[in-house]
Formats: sequence, C-alpha cells, structure tokens
Amino acid sequence: MLDSMAFVIFLVVIALVFDFLNGFHDSSNSISTIVSTRVLTPKQAVFWAAFFNFIAAFFIGTEVAHTVGKGIVHLNVIDNLVILSALGGAIIWNITTWYFGLPSSSSHALIGGLIGAGIAKGGVGTLVWSGIIKTTAFIFLSPTIGLILGFIFMVISMNLNRNSNIARTDKLYRKLQLLSSAVYSTGHGMNDAQKTIGIIAVVLYSKGLIGSSFNIPWWIIIMCYSVIALGTMFGGWRIVKTMGTKITKLQPIGGFSAEAGAACAIIGSSIAGIPVSTTHTIAGAIVGVGSTKRLSAVRWGVAGNIIWAWILTIPISAVISSALYLAIHVFI
Repeated sequence: MLDSMAFVIFLVVIALVFDFLNGFHDSSNSISTIVSTRVLTPKQAVFWAAFFNFIAAFFIGTEVAHTVGKGIVHLNVIDNLVILSALGGAIIWNITTWYFGLPSSSSHALIGGLIGAGIAKGGVGTLVWSGIIKTTAFIFLSPTIGLILGFIFMVISMNLNRNSNIARTDKLYRKLQLLSSAVYSTGHGMNDAQKTIGIIAVVLYSKGLIGSSFNIPWWIIIMCYSVIALGTMFGGWRIVKTMGTKITKLQPIGGFSAEAGAACAIIGSSIAGIPVSTTHTIAGAIVGVGSTKRLSAVRWGVAGNIIWAWILTIPISAVISSALYLAIHVFI
C-alpha cells in the first residue's frame, strides 16, 4: 500500500497541506509590522503578502528545495513512510504552536520531522550532518543577522530624517513600508515554499516520476507557491498581535526598517540555499529596531518565550515524527 501510486498522491496532498499551514502559520510574520503600524488593514495586508509570496516563484531557483530534499537525510533512506512521518510531525507542531500563539518555525518543524523519521528508520547514520549543521546554525544566526540589519536600517533611517518633522517622516515611511513589506513577503515565499517543493520532489523522485536525477519541474514550483500564497490569504491571526505589538511598539519607520532588514537576510539565505526561519528573522529584526530606542523598549519576557519555542521546535517535531514512524510501521 505504501508504494502504490494512490499513496504517492496522498503524500503530495499531505505535503500541500503542510505548505498551506506554513503560509497560514507564517502569514502574521509577513503582515504583522505593516498592520501594527496601520499602513494597511489586516485584510489588505494579507492579500498584499499573498500576492508577493506567489510571484517569488519567478525570482529565484530551487537551491533551498535541494537542501531540504537531499541535504538533511540521505536520499537512499527516504521512503514514503519517512515522508509521511516527517510531515505529520511538522503539521502537529505547527498546529500546536499556532493554537498557543507562538511564532515558531514551520521550516525547522519540517527539518526536525525529517531528522526524527530518518533516525527512526535507519539510525543516526542516515543524517546528512553538513546540511543539518548549516540549517541549525541559522536558528541562532538568522535572528542575529535580522537584529543587526534591523538595527542598522533603523539607525540610518533616523539619521536621514533627523531634520524632518514627525508627520512628514511618518507619511514617507508609510509609503516605503509598502515596498519593504512586498520585498519581505517575496523573500518569505522564496524560502518557505521551497521546503514543500523539496519534499514533493523527493516523493516523486523515489518513484522515478521526475527522471533519474533530482530535477524539479516547473509545475511543482507553481503549485507550491500557489498553495503557500493561499495559506497566507487565510492568515494566522493569533500570532499577529505577538509579532506586531508584544515584542516592541512600532511606527512606520520602524516597520520599514524591520522588514527591510529581515528581507535582506532571508533573500541572501535563499540564494545560498539555506532553509532559514522567516519567523526567527523578522522577530530578530523587530528586536533590533526596538533596541535603537532603549533596551527596555523590547519586551524581553515575550522575546524569551519565542526563543524557547525556536529551540524546542526541531527536537520536539523530531520526537513526534519518530513516534509516528514507529507507530505506523507497527500497524502497516
């Protein structure tokens, strides 16, 4: 049954469910700053972000998809049960963190799911350590880079407008934030949609449906970008408040700086083929913007809770997917 074409189709559908939940879960990251600064209403912001999530398909290759597809667990170990368990672990963790309003990483949930299912099948030797080390290192590097870039953009913006009055600055940055939000949402699509692309490509590659080499056809790319954009349109409203107002209070100049800093970090990582967390990066950028005022402007208790969710994502999703693999293996 696990090797049937019907099960392959089922796995592709489950992967697309994860893709949708990724957009749904991370929608708030794309829109939180522009909503909290009241540049756009939540409804307008969701459509804005979804559109730029989709058009990201036309601006970058599939380096991240290749990392996810063959850079976490060896290809010869991956089978349909491993994929099912990995997706199950990631989806369960995503829904759990969404319910509690925690902006955790869908990307790292998927990575953890692959690690747990891979170990459950063949032990630690199944893991591709170079890809895992690169990915896990960016749990800490991506928010740090986002923080630094957010801080730099904010300092530059404040210095450029030091002789301008508040009303004029606010008007300017409300317009610029439309641009920064669009670029950030494009970067989000570039990185996050590719994780599902990598998973679907592995499923089809294992059945010989996309040729003898690991090449990714265009129809998979368009399908995954469309689904993540659809997920973004539905939005994860529970997390908007945490990202937009609980970490620090933002004005349009701060929203622009946070989005611009995070966008630079995410797009750079996507070009390098590194599957980073857009959640981590934008949160780090928001903290960087808040810290330009004073360190007390950042609500460190909230930031600390978010960091704990980041740290726990890979190990918990790995445990869940490992348990799923063992349970399904017993009954099938």
